[in-house]
Amino acid sequence: MKHLEFGKDIPDPMEPYLAVDRSGPRHECWVTGHMVAGLDGTAAIDGKVGALSTEVDQKLFRQMRQIADVVLVGAETVRKEGYGLVRLSDEAKAQREAEGKPPTPPVAVVTGSLNLNWNLKLFKAAPEHAPTMIITSAAADPDKLAEAKKHATVVIAGEERVEPAAALQALAERGHEVVLCEGGPTLLGEFVAAERLDELCLSIAPVMGGDNLPVGIMPDGGGVHHFELKSVKGEEHTLFLRYEVAKEGSGHE
Repeated sequence: MKHLEFGKDIPDPMEPYLAVDRSGPRHECWVTGHMVAGLDGTAAIDGKVGALSTEVDQKLFRQMRQIADVVLVGAETVRKEGYGLVRLSDEAKAQREAEGKPPTPPVAVVTGSLNLNWNLKLFKAAPEHAPTMIITSAAADPDKLAEAKKHATVVIAGEERVEPAAALQALAERGHEVVLCEGGPTLLGEFVAAERLDELCLSIAPVMGGDNLPVGIMPDGGGVHHFELKSVKGEEHTLFLRYEVAKEGSGHE
């Protein structure tokens, strides 16, 4: 056991995250989960993550989108949080463009029901370089599917339900090599169960007493999956932990 102590300040909080090599995913593309939890593991307060997240965590949450080729989110999170478009600093956009990427990544919403507010800016004001995508299944209601196609790029990934592997394969075929999954807990759990989560950035907020909702909800039979702690950072009583999936031969199999 080691005693961790606060070290020197990091001039640019994004620097350690930008330095991570994400070129070697286990499967179709590299999937990073970015979640926040309270000290008791809760993932929301009154149904919203924003009420749990501290100011410093919210800032990092927005900045982390710089690493993504696409931001993936579940429909329930979109409905509860009123999701908007990805916004990055001019410096971050310039850095992405220097790497041959569009200035901001698109958002992809995973939904089976297609019950979404099409008047959100996420659908009404998406830029041409980052059109919002809808990922659904072939079993989606035909009328709702037709309506969705009026507002977003629709991707079919699975027959009866959205399958994680099929969704990621579709994104990879569109050139999205790094997928940033921002939840919710059910979507994150499905990616873990499908062995598609390569990295988890988990913020621990100094809060207890939120909803009885964990960071990840595993489907039945999802198994146990091991991760390795890669870095620990902290500011204003909030911890920022970065994990990667345990490699073969690490003693966790």
